[in-house]
Amino acid sequence: MKEKNQNFFFELELEEDQLIKLAFWADARSRAAFEYFGDVISFDTTYNTNRYNLVCGSFVGVNHHGQSTLLGCSLMKNEEIESFKLLFQCWLCCMGGNAPKGFLTDQCASMKRALEACMPTIIHRWFIWHIMKKIPSKLNGYKGHAEIEQEMSQVVWNSHSKDSFDRNWNDFLLNFGLVDNKWLSDLSEDHYIWVPIYLDHHFWAGMRSTQRSESMHSFFNKFITRNSSLIQFVKQYDNCLGSREQAKRESDAADFHTVIPCATKSSIEAQFQDVYTHQKFRVVQAQFRRKANCITRLTNSALGYSVYEVGEQVSSLIFNKFVVTYDSVATEVKCQCLLFESRGILCRHALSVLSFEQVTQVSPRYILERWSKKVKRQHTHIKSSHNEPLLEPRSKRFDELVFCSQNICKFTSELEELTAILHCAYDTIMVEMEELKAKRKGTSSLSHKDANLESVNEFQSPPRIRTRGRPKIG
Repeated sequence: MKEKNQNFFFELELEEDQLIKLAFWADARSRAAFEYFGDVISFDTTYNTNRYNLVCGSFVGVNHHGQSTLLGCSLMKNEEIESFKLLFQCWLCCMGGNAPKGFLTDQCASMKRALEACMPTIIHRWFIWHIMKKIPSKLNGYKGHAEIEQEMSQVVWNSHSKDSFDRNWNDFLLNFGLVDNKWLSDLSEDHYIWVPIYLDHHFWAGMRSTQRSESMHSFFNKFITRNSSLIQFVKQYDNCLGSREQAKRESDAADFHTVIPCATKSSIEAQFQDVYTHQKFRVVQAQFRRKANCITRLTNSALGYSVYEVGEQVSSLIFNKFVVTYDSVATEVKCQCLLFESRGILCRHALSVLSFEQVTQVSPRYILERWSKKVKRQHTHIKSSHNEPLLEPRSKRFDELVFCSQNICKFTSELEELTAILHCAYDTIMVEMEELKAKRKGTSSLSHKDANLESVNEFQSPPRIRTRGRPKIG
């Protein structure tokens, strides 16, 4: 891999007995992509994919399509503080010493302390799902534990200010007799690292839950089995990268050659349609649709600064209320739900107020370059190290077709007659291709088993051992 691209980064730390202490690698394109998508990183070690019980850790970002993008992978001997310190220092070195703004992990004490030592300036956040899934096992000894679980979820997710969370949390503990519960007491002390209202004023690119990590685990399973050798693991991880790259390339092509119709007549929606990738525009559209469930009421106004109460009907019996402010001088809108601050998407409550104020164009500050399809990102031009026999032919064909179709579309779109000719030819060709595809069905698929693995003699896979659980907080 290093021979294919000199910017491929690989670090190997061995024990005295030559067994692996740490292996970390990141390809050249992943390193370059960090410039654009390294603002928020998810790091997860729950994917135990190898038979030797080496701990697999993956650094994951989010690209402009909202897709997971891999920014490094590691194999570690254990999950002690010093192991994580070594890994995080290695990863920082790989990324030019630049730490992300936000860093998400599971609820691991060793990881927390290592991050405090290696990246003291980041905002560290625990995956809230890892905490909420423990409620049944931690509280099932209490009478009415199902009601306790429901109330705790309500307090965590529907407290829209720090004061209201603190008040609701204390009431919750008192009402259910949970003041002396150690697990909940520990969570109370660490509220700043997992409770949404304490964190959502920072940008998280939609990564606050563990859903993205679980999605990556599912994706890994397509390429790697538990019986994969260490060398197979490294090689197949590289092919996994290539497959993600191909998905991104196809999404890029769709952005430039197709258009998603607006769901409303709003000129603001059209602003996002023009700039955002398809995937992120769909997220914006969902907010426009849900705006129909909102009722806006002006509560105070002075010198161009207005305060609104937006009621949102979430069910036949439940209305949630949000405070939204609008500054007509600064053309600034802010909502209590913090969707824009945390995910970079204007919420339905803010859109409702903008509609009430008859605003026809939003300030450029609300159209993030982060989600733009128009930005030329240099990392896409970097040659990757992926297994060429497996992935390159399809990638080359795809690139050639995109280039040809772009030129044809530019030429034919000038006249209706030319467009009609192209549509007719397209329909004919599609019929022929579908017939050919039907004849060859089941003969052209490739899996990870088709990849040729080179003989590697530098180091050996460690002895196979039984899997043991990882110590966690709580």
